[in-house]
Amino acid sequence: MRTVHRTCPLCDSVCGLRLTLDDAGKVTSVKGDPDDPFSKGFICPKGASLGSLDEDPDRLTAPMVRKDGEWLEVGWDEAFQAVHEGLTKVIEEHGRDAVAVYFGNPTFHTMGGIFYRMPLTQSLGTRNVYSASTIDQMPKHIACGYLFGDTFAIAVPDIDRTDYLLVLGANPVDSNGSLCTAPNFPARLKALRERGGKLVVVDPRRTRTADLADEHVFVRPGTDACLLFGIVHTLLAEDRTSIALDVNGLDDLRRLAEPFTPEAVAAVCGVPADVIVRLARELAAAPTAAVYSRIGGCAQEFGTITQWLVDVVNILTGNFDSPGGAMLTKTAAMDLPRPRPYVGGQWHSRVRGLPETMGEFPVATLADEIETPGEGQVRAFVSIAGNPVLSAPGGPRIGKALAGLDFMVCVDPYLNETTQHANVILPPPRILQMAHYDLLLLTVTVRNYTRFSPAILPLQPGQMSEAEIMAKLTLIAAGAGPDAPASALDEQIVGMFLTGATQAPGSPYEGQDVAELRATLTGDSGPELMLDVMLRLGHYGLTLNDLVENPHGIDLGPLVPRLADLLGTESGKVELAPPQLYDDVERLRARLARPAPDMLLIGRRQRRSLNSWLHNVGPLAGGSNTCTLHVNPDDIARLGLGEEAVVRSANGELTVPVEANGSIMPGVVSLPHGWGHAGSTQTVAGQHAGVNANALTDESVVDVPSGNAVFNGVPVTVRPAA
Repeated sequence: MRTVHRTCPLCDSVCGLRLTLDDAGKVTSVKGDPDDPFSKGFICPKGASLGSLDEDPDRLTAPMVRKDGEWLEVGWDEAFQAVHEGLTKVIEEHGRDAVAVYFGNPTFHTMGGIFYRMPLTQSLGTRNVYSASTIDQMPKHIACGYLFGDTFAIAVPDIDRTDYLLVLGANPVDSNGSLCTAPNFPARLKALRERGGKLVVVDPRRTRTADLADEHVFVRPGTDACLLFGIVHTLLAEDRTSIALDVNGLDDLRRLAEPFTPEAVAAVCGVPADVIVRLARELAAAPTAAVYSRIGGCAQEFGTITQWLVDVVNILTGNFDSPGGAMLTKTAAMDLPRPRPYVGGQWHSRVRGLPETMGEFPVATLADEIETPGEGQVRAFVSIAGNPVLSAPGGPRIGKALAGLDFMVCVDPYLNETTQHANVILPPPRILQMAHYDLLLLTVTVRNYTRFSPAILPLQPGQMSEAEIMAKLTLIAAGAGPDAPASALDEQIVGMFLTGATQAPGSPYEGQDVAELRATLTGDSGPELMLDVMLRLGHYGLTLNDLVENPHGIDLGPLVPRLADLLGTESGKVELAPPQLYDDVERLRARLARPAPDMLLIGRRQRRSLNSWLHNVGPLAGGSNTCTLHVNPDDIARLGLGEEAVVRSANGELTVPVEANGSIMPGVVSLPHGWGHAGSTQTVAGQHAGVNANALTDESVVDVPSGNAVFNGVPVTVRPAA
């Protein structure tokens, strides 16, 4: 037996784990790491199941090539040769825009997924780039881009020091936090109340987070922007602002907020006007306060307006970039390079004319680009750790479109609903065979912190690391052929990092020799070398060796004001009323006069689930982790529902088991995301198939500024099943 330590890679909490392995490398125990200064021994059911996920017998262990409808295991050379032939043929015959690439949620949790994303995209040379970002988080990026000029200037609630926390459309007790890394969120919320603070949750469901709150307020799905505008209107009308930042556009904001009186928005959002006014006054009067919103506030028709107004309220009340308010993390690694100020819509999609955001198109238009003939039609698809057939809006349509492609390659450990359409599947190794550093999640921690986890188990003969797979794929896309060594790309990327460091004014390595710097780096792989450079160029002057010598993680202190480091607007000020959002505000104003549908569909976070990729883990199956339709008992009686109901939208129809639940708002039904595994080759997932909620979501409806999918507030009808 041996004990090892590792960061959990399964969600946004970056909890430290302590694993026990036997001599054969089998995990016998997974517990929280009590010596981690951030998570302090906390563990959730997902983290406790890491051994079962890592050892899943359904994981692919060798490359797969589909020939004459049959899947065959092949060697890596043959697999990469097939990729080379398939991609090259499409590119030579139809051009580079005929290839689309998709990056799934797990790519944000691995070093290989992060470090090779941009090189692969650039090597493909296509405008058809898609990712899970336009499923759940793009509105937050775009709002930050317009406010601060930086799409990654995402503030998190300083939860350990705040006196008042308003949570909208987020359920961090079940999700463990999202775009807000805070291990043991329940304990932090309880501590907030124990020190005399107040927690208010606004949500169409009385979630497990709401159960911990001082107050829960029902809100009609998709109307959070109306509620927030009512709060903004009150703050401005009653002169309850205390702006501490240098801002532009206060008068314009006042003009935009004028129609959204508490009385006007109350009829739309379902929150009484007096409650809206009281929430505004409480936020203004609290010594410190923060507003936090997540997927429920992103994946809706006015997601960008909602996320913009979240930070507007924080700014108006003097709680942005201030202790106890909404603050920005100071990372151990250098800030990720990105263009400032943010400019979107530099090109548009071929079929629907949707603007690019952050270099990618909305996944809601992926099927359009595959199905519609003409110059630039997508004929080849590269999917990295994604399952858009289940996770994207109109997912079943995407599945049918993928079946008609000329070529498709997936980097994925499973044969699933999406990869079944591929010609080649390139499986990465087991989780414990990969080093781990949360490059993105550590940019949104509620306390400055860092931790690195070396690989626990070695690669076996015939295996390739995720980094090697991604590098080889990138080299093939660049035209280097299937035989180019992965190390060539790694050295090129490291060299670019170092060259930039020696040429950047003010860099600690300005003017130094690149070769000499390269000799000082440590790491057993390309990603580890890249990480070492980023740490050395970071805010604390750490190295990879420093992290290796501190396997439990390093506490870097509480959050400190740092907006000045990230502010990238042309004016050098916070743009409180971005002109790019005026049209969408007018669209929201028209929403005030629109009658509400009789029934609305929302998604649902599940504590023992994560999108579509944890449904094959036995210990997580069953219990509350089931695919049922939550319906208020009053609606069950009103509609005459029995054990099953037929749910119909403008896009499709599903028959779903009904589960009576008094925690959900009348007029609202809830269906979890990521299910629909009927006929799956994944043993556990196939036994608990559920239905694909995205057969109901309408890919023609998106949040306009960001292109994000709309999963919350989908109009539906519900009737008894025959």
